[in-house]
Amino acid sequence: MKKTNLVLGTVAAAVCMASGAAYADKLTYYCSAQEDWCQLMARSFEEATGIDVNMTRKSSGETFAQVRAEASNPKGDIWWGGTGDPHLQAAEEGLTEVYVSPMRDQLHPWAIAQAESAGNRTIGIYSGALGYGYNTELVAANNLPEPACWEDLLKPAYKGHVQMANPNSSGTAYTTLASMVQIFGEDDGFDFMKGLHVNINQYTKSGSAPIKAAGRGENTIGIVFMHDAVKQAVAGFPIKVVAPCEGTGYEIGSMSIIAGARNMDEAKRFYDWALSAEAQNLALQVNAFQVPSNMGAETSPSAPDMSMIKLIDYDFAKYGSSDERKRLLKKWDDEVSTLPQ
Repeated sequence: MKKTNLVLGTVAAAVCMASGAAYADKLTYYCSAQEDWCQLMARSFEEATGIDVNMTRKSSGETFAQVRAEASNPKGDIWWGGTGDPHLQAAEEGLTEVYVSPMRDQLHPWAIAQAESAGNRTIGIYSGALGYGYNTELVAANNLPEPACWEDLLKPAYKGHVQMANPNSSGTAYTTLASMVQIFGEDDGFDFMKGLHVNINQYTKSGSAPIKAAGRGENTIGIVFMHDAVKQAVAGFPIKVVAPCEGTGYEIGSMSIIAGARNMDEAKRFYDWALSAEAQNLALQVNAFQVPSNMGAETSPSAPDMSMIKLIDYDFAKYGSSDERKRLLKKWDDEVSTLPQ
């Protein structure tokens, strides 16, 4: 009897130790990039480290709201991808952890500048320019002019033919709103958004959804980051990518460790791994056409050439602040979203 109890006790202890080890070697990963890229990053990290990854994919605006809602009892460990503005806002609110990775010396200056502007609570992992794409077959079938500028999208001919995401849920759409304010000035920028509203057929939750709909022939013009439009074109859909003539804003996609992460060591390990050239080269496997932050990583030849795009001097510090984001979104809600279409 004593021997049996000893054996059972030993087995129970082994099970507890094993379950404890399993509990420690896991990571809860919030991802705001494209679904296939999120999945590839999760599975590749598991293979590289043996750490079990529980991945949730949401738009950057939704993830920011979730991280904020969970602040008193964090569920996530790492937040990877999505536009930088919500990451900067999370940093400002103390929702993310200060961390200086030993990988920083491998990164482009713009990625490090993103980190420094946030007190090292986030870091740049890729960049991409805002623009739009259109379905050439639908443009031809509807006898529509081919758009080349932002202001072209206000033409009455495009009524019901334009789609963008809701800036409350989508980092892409918030970047669009902030870019129009910077390109045209606040008053004229909001006049632009009001004029655009008349032509919008749907505000989607996800930033990339409008161009996916255009690729399927369900929508004509999608306002997105240009790399998302390139992805549709490379996949064989009749999408033409436009860098608007007035100039455009851009994103620095970012990564942050969530403050109070339950699996902090695993989060830091993912953070360092995700900044490596090898991890960033995974983007090529899923036709993600952003410019990677690691100087040794490869950029697809199909990716938009940032040097050929008229980029504005996007004020990340201002438009990445929590107060400015709240103010602009409230103004958009009050003055634009409520207008008839």
